[in-house]
Amino acid sequence: MFTTEQYRAKAAEYAGLMKQTDVPREVREFHDLERSFSVLADNEEWLAANYQKTIHTPDEQDGGSALAEQEEHILRCLGASVLMLWNVIPTKLQRELFDNAGTVGDVLNTAALRGSIARFLHNHKDDEDLHR
Repeated sequence: MFTTEQYRAKAAEYAGLMKQTDVPREVREFHDLERSFSVLADNEEWLAANYQKTIHTPDEQDGGSALAEQEEHILRCLGASVLMLWNVIPTKLQRELFDNAGTVGDVLNTAALRGSIARFLHNHKDDEDLHR
């Protein structure tokens, strides 16, 4: 997990890159990335300020390993569901999902993650599982 400051620094980096280009596609991409990291920073701030007001499961008090496993399973199921419907999802939503997925994880490896996701989708575009 990243800190609010790390998210804000990444947002500022993309804001700076956005100002350095006149290419519409790059401006849009940098703007979307800046917005995503700003939202992540806002969420992190909110969680820090409101942690005591949120509901906690007994598993969280024991380190949260059972909860983490359950959440990982849920995320895998949701991801598989998205993949099964990928070819019928409107292109605009596909782009949003791709952009959001590309910003999950290590901030410094965003480009590598986006490349891996793009290759995965390309390699599986004709799989029966991606057609419903």
